[in-house]
Amino acid sequence: MSALHEQQCEACRADAPKLSDGEIQELLPDIPAWDVVTHGGIPILTRQFSFKNFADALTFTQSVGKLAEEYQHHPALTTEWGKVKVEWWTHKIKGLHRNDFVMAAKTDKL
Repeated sequence: MSALHEQQCEACRADAPKLSDGEIQELLPDIPAWDVVTHGGIPILTRQFSFKNFADALTFTQSVGKLAEEYQHHPALTTEWGKVKVEWWTHKIKGLHRNDFVMAAKTDKL
């Protein structure tokens, strides 16, 4: 199988299966800088990126936004001075799908 960042997202339906805990653990080594946190019972991939100033953080935020639009899969983005927090999860299934790992890997490549 190709590296996660080389894979494409698949169309996700509301009845798509969530990744199991075991599947999540298998995929996490491919995106080692990311963590899984739970908010309101929903597992979310999260990572904070650091930058030397607000302008660089904002440029990165815009790059993630373009990526999200390209794949029609959108993260939560929090931009602050010198940092950007990116959170991926699949809203339709209220959990993690392989697409979230693909998008996290693509985000790392930015």
